[in-house]
Amino acid sequence: MTKTPDVTAMFKDVMGSFPVDTAAMEDAFKTTASLNEKLSGVALNAAEKSADISSKWTKDTLAKLSDMAKAKQEPADYAKAMTDFASASAEVAAEHMAAFAEIAKKVQMDTVELMMAAGKDISDDASAAVKKASVEVQAAAKKATAK
Repeated sequence: MTKTPDVTAMFKDVMGSFPVDTAAMEDAFKTTASLNEKLSGVALNAAEKSADISSKWTKDTLAKLSDMAKAKQEPADYAKAMTDFASASAEVAAEHMAAFAEIAKKVQMDTVELMMAAGKDISDDASAAVKKASVEVQAAAKKATAK
């Protein structure tokens, strides 16, 4: 009877001829983890600043409401207090919305800067990995053809 060739052994030999370097994957993971850490920092910083603005806006509004809620001598004074509150609220809203826009602009600029730097890092890592793999494949091919 004929003996069936051991395909598993052949596959092991072929795969053994092409070494796998996990350093490239580790570098990619480290680069990604570092990018995620920096992006999280940008997001958390923006959230903190937004919370500060919201808190200040609330305190300002409550202070103005307190002035408006005080008892007045004349009925016309109530209308004036409402008008003053409305105009002050509109002015404060514009200021706070501008502050939120500044935070958003900074987040956008920081994110673009981080993505550009990460793209360069990832490109450099990929280029180095390809060069190293190419050298290793050539060496393995020479070794395989020498047998």
